[in-house]
Amino acid sequence: MTKVKICGLTTFEDALMAAEAGADMLGFNFFKKSPRYITPDVALPICDALRGQLGPACPVLVGLFVNEIVSNVSAVTNKVGLDCAQLSGDESDDMLRELRGMAFKAIHPANIPQALDDVNYYRPLFPSNERMPSLLLDANQPGLYGGTGAAVSLDIALAVRDAVPRLMLAGGLTPENVAGAIEQVRPWGVDVASGVEAEPGKKDAGRVRAFIQAVRGA
Repeated sequence: MTKVKICGLTTFEDALMAAEAGADMLGFNFFKKSPRYITPDVALPICDALRGQLGPACPVLVGLFVNEIVSNVSAVTNKVGLDCAQLSGDESDDMLRELRGMAFKAIHPANIPQALDDVNYYRPLFPSNERMPSLLLDANQPGLYGGTGAAVSLDIALAVRDAVPRLMLAGGLTPENVAGAIEQVRPWGVDVASGVEAEPGKKDAGRVRAFIQAVRGA
């Protein structure tokens, strides 16, 4: 079954709605330049309430970071009680190594050779935890780090899929196109932020449910 990550959550109500709709992973964005930015102090009670209300059924809680230092990623992850971290910037393999299996990398390659170089570079540090993707593939938008609504080209997605055991596909996915993307690429999981929003940081419940239903039916 294809995993679903709903990213860019900023309120308990949206996070609980996404969890109850069937999301496998919930993402919280700690990149200050993002319109979906959330502070650790705001994320902490949201995640505590999710765990308290959902118990073992709570989705995997993911923190998104961009070009943060290891100590900050670790501090926020521990403070909020996140299950893992997504590194969406220009982080090195050394940074993943220092995080000891608690993080996965997002890549934004411009072409197939760059995509395969990225895969080979990060491959030794793919997480062993099967609740986490090996790698997340997002669209290339120079100077931006996801959440743009731009899609990954199919040739890049297929090349990366063939080289990665648990690929999470992001970029431009919506309730209307996600089933087709799954049929073409067959990723381990799919990630959505802007495609299910009423506005940046505020989810549209109907679109979240429609997205997850489309994934489950694909």
